[in-house]
Amino acid sequence: MNLYSYTLKFNIQDLITMIKNNNSAEEKITYIKQAMLRHLNNFQMEELHKVLLAALADERQTVESEPEENFFSAYIAAKRVEGCSDKTLEYYSATIHNALSIIQKPVKYITTDDLRLYLDNYQRKGGAGKVTIDNIRRVLSSFFSWLENEDYILKSPVRRIHKVRTGKTVKETYSDESLEIMRDFAGNIRDLALIDLLSSTGMRVGELVKLNISDIDFENRECVVFGKGDKERKVYFDARTKIHLQRYLSKRSDDNPALFTTLLAPFNRLKISGVEIRLRELGRKLNIPKVHPHKFRRTLATLAIDKGMPIEQVQHLLGHQNIDTTMQYAMVNQTNVKISHRKFIA
Repeated sequence: MNLYSYTLKFNIQDLITMIKNNNSAEEKITYIKQAMLRHLNNFQMEELHKVLLAALADERQTVESEPEENFFSAYIAAKRVEGCSDKTLEYYSATIHNALSIIQKPVKYITTDDLRLYLDNYQRKGGAGKVTIDNIRRVLSSFFSWLENEDYILKSPVRRIHKVRTGKTVKETYSDESLEIMRDFAGNIRDLALIDLLSSTGMRVGELVKLNISDIDFENRECVVFGKGDKERKVYFDARTKIHLQRYLSKRSDDNPALFTTLLAPFNRLKISGVEIRLRELGRKLNIPKVHPHKFRRTLATLAIDKGMPIEQVQHLLGHQNIDTTMQYAMVNQTNVKISHRKFIA
């Protein structure tokens, strides 16, 4: 007798015992479904559920019909309640919608093979990289795990699709020289203050453009920002940033409450795209490669850890929920590796 036959016989014996003990119909159905969970997919389990309901109907006072659910909208609504940003929700929505529209099956009938084929085709035909494919896998895993937890499906078909192995790339940071050159040639006091604030706080560009003048505490050199999911935290800036911010604000003639506005009338709040374009133009002008707001954040994290700041404090400073994210930002300074090699090995 093979292991499968033994297991099945064992389950049947337990079921006979349950029947003799007059267990309820719901308990019997639950037991049978759990026993068969490893051997049936979602569609087969749903059919089994219907058969069991019909067979044990006399033992049940009522048989509730399963309501039609808009799984997709319900999932997005749940993620919104959890505090996901609009940008994240848009990405989740587009990713899931694209997968479902191509697979063209109700979510209950989607199998692991369907999802593997979808990811494989997406990578081969679209030329997507491993990081992109793994991001899609994570979103689909979140979606189907939520469906499972909410009892819309019995088990997630993404369970057996493992994390995509991706090569680690060393992301660049700004050198001290590059930062000083950008400050010297910023062109105007607003951009100088903007560069200083990004480099000294490590805040996200999305957090920067949301800041109002009233959010700045010049006396304590700190300000409150609202991060992902509208989570509030304090960030701190240095004396140079304080001086340049005050000088910038003293030259403003508008009444916009925003900390950073456009240089020309009607002096609207500066947008993320405005910051990115201005920094990119500055980088081209000064021949500094890959000038981007997020690079200031990575530079701060790397510098803080390199100087011995505890990783937990860096995590709080950057507003990361998971410390693994902080570790990804924190690069090992290659110069220090070289010095250590000479000291301990060479």
